[in-house]
Amino acid sequence: MPELRSIILAAGKGTRMKSAIPKVLHAVCGQPILRYVLDVSRAAGARKTYVVVGHQADAVRDFVGAAAEVIEQTQLLGTADAVRRVVPFLKNFSGDVLILCGDAPLLEKPTIRALVNRHRRADAVCTVLSAEVADPAGYGRIVRDNAGEIMAIREHQDADSRERKIPEINVGVYCVRSRDLLRALSGVTFNGRKKEFYLTDIVAILRQAKLKVQAVKIRDSREGLGINTRRDLALAQKVMGGKILQAFMDNGVTLVDPVNTYIGHDVKIGRDTVIQPFVYIDHDVRIGKDCQIGPFCRLRPGTRLGDRVQIGNFGEVSRSGFGDQSVMKHFGFVGDTRIGKNVNIGAGFVTANYDGKSKNKTVIGDKAFIGSNSTVVAPVNIAAQAVLGAGSVLTQGRKIPAGKVAVGVPARVVR
Repeated sequence: MPELRSIILAAGKGTRMKSAIPKVLHAVCGQPILRYVLDVSRAAGARKTYVVVGHQADAVRDFVGAAAEVIEQTQLLGTADAVRRVVPFLKNFSGDVLILCGDAPLLEKPTIRALVNRHRRADAVCTVLSAEVADPAGYGRIVRDNAGEIMAIREHQDADSRERKIPEINVGVYCVRSRDLLRALSGVTFNGRKKEFYLTDIVAILRQAKLKVQAVKIRDSREGLGINTRRDLALAQKVMGGKILQAFMDNGVTLVDPVNTYIGHDVKIGRDTVIQPFVYIDHDVRIGKDCQIGPFCRLRPGTRLGDRVQIGNFGEVSRSGFGDQSVMKHFGFVGDTRIGKNVNIGAGFVTANYDGKSKNKTVIGDKAFIGSNSTVVAPVNIAAQAVLGAGSVLTQGRKIPAGKVAVGVPARVVR
């Protein structure tokens, strides 16, 4: 089987986003758009990935890190020119090249794997991913001959009135034999109207050379959504969020009101956990089995909940862990805290974890009892089975020994 490499096009300005942030670094369900595309590339089996950057190249390069080879397109002269930047790295490569758009977070891994497999089974030179949509305005059209064979991809502004009625559009994903890709790129000419080089032109060039080109339709056209505006971003968030919620329900998590529940990318939730309405669970959160979450609470990144934990209404947890069977049933904030097992957190408890310079740690041992409306000014340590009295303030650097009771403002250990 030939080796697969991938090229991700991430050089565009994204001017319609009206943002100082590079388009591919905007987040969908807690993860930058480009992260999803990198994951698809890896899942497709690419042994090496090249990310072509241009606008705000340094920011995109910093995000990519060691995940891929970053190549800069110094002048933004279109998609074909972007792919040409990678040509020096492909001169001695004889496998297949998968080309992806860096602004398409909804592409599914099985879809791209199937595209590569169909490309190889058909012994095609180029396989294009397409979709059929009700309103194709603005998209490149898949132009076929009378036999149904793909002949070209016509960009919207270059299409005639007949071609503009074609509902099948180009998604912007290609699998191409490397040596034929390089030959076709050399034949792409400058488009004077748009003042750029179209990658889509390679289809007509390959067909004119009597080489086999095919288009594979995806069932759900939303997979091909490219993020060009804030509206696109909101739609991608809705679609991705819906898929995440559905997956959790299919795997044994109860969502009482999915419409009013948000769960980010990369969240893990155990079976028989119940999520009440108006719960916001950010990315990088782990929740155990048989937990009760919400309503009206927020779990921020770094939250780790054991089994049978309860976080009730108006609770917020950030970068903190709760041991098995610990509870915080009413409003409160826990940040940068390690909580043991069977701990009871009373209503109105607050960890004052920020001193103006640093986020400080709180440690609460197993079976401790934290009274209502109490505050700890981190760093503090409350040992196992200790009690912090209601309304008390445990000041910075203090400790309540195991089994002891502390009350007052500031809190002091009493007999």
